[in-house]
Amino acid sequence: MTSFSLEGKTALVTGGNQGLGKAFAFGLAEAGARVAIAGRSAERNAQVVAEAAERGYQFVAITADITDDAQITRMVEEAKAGLGQIDILVNNAGTCFHGESWSVTDEQWDAVWDLNVRALWKASVAVGEHMREIGGGSQVNIGSMSGLIVNRPQWQPAYNASKAAVHHLTKSLAVEWAPLNIRVNAVAPGYVKTEMAPVDNPEFQRYWIEDAPQQRFALPEEIAPSVVFLASDAASFITGSVLVADGGYTAV
Repeated sequence: MTSFSLEGKTALVTGGNQGLGKAFAFGLAEAGARVAIAGRSAERNAQVVAEAAERGYQFVAITADITDDAQITRMVEEAKAGLGQIDILVNNAGTCFHGESWSVTDEQWDAVWDLNVRALWKASVAVGEHMREIGGGSQVNIGSMSGLIVNRPQWQPAYNASKAAVHHLTKSLAVEWAPLNIRVNAVAPGYVKTEMAPVDNPEFQRYWIEDAPQQRFALPEEIAPSVVFLASDAASFITGSVLVADGGYTAV
């Protein structure tokens, strides 16, 4: 079972100060990794660092807006300085706007794609160059079952398209970087209770809960182990995969 351990490894989690990203950061730490979190809010970063300290972990906090290329470069340098090197990257930061296609503005579309796809791409390459120098690494992108199905009745066309792009970018980088010992995989969560997903809204019960074979939504802590697995040596022969964690939603 030692292959599941992340002892001696280091990890950088974007969007690691709330929701799924926070759960991923703690999951990686519990598996033994030293963790850096990156997020736009210095206040939320500090809160997570304090919570980590109470649980016996020393997180490195990096305040950065990764839609800015210069801040991505600084994020990587600060992570390397704080951790020594970056063995694991979890590309988690993302955003979503809800509304019918007729109402989607250019600004909303651009905001979703700038963070969900372009920033992920830029962070992947920046950390990938470092991983190439140190002899390998593992990148885990956070996609979504929304890249496989169309959510209803909450319309989110820009988000759905962006997550489909994340899935295929994952496969593209995995194939290209396999000879460099850099694995690239994705996790595609289903409905999870976070600040961004109104899973408790009664109007969605019929479609989001009753249509799911497990008849429930997930908590962030239930998705974190999938990220830890893909980051670990237990997944050493897995690259270019999209691990769907959706309670069976896309199976029906």
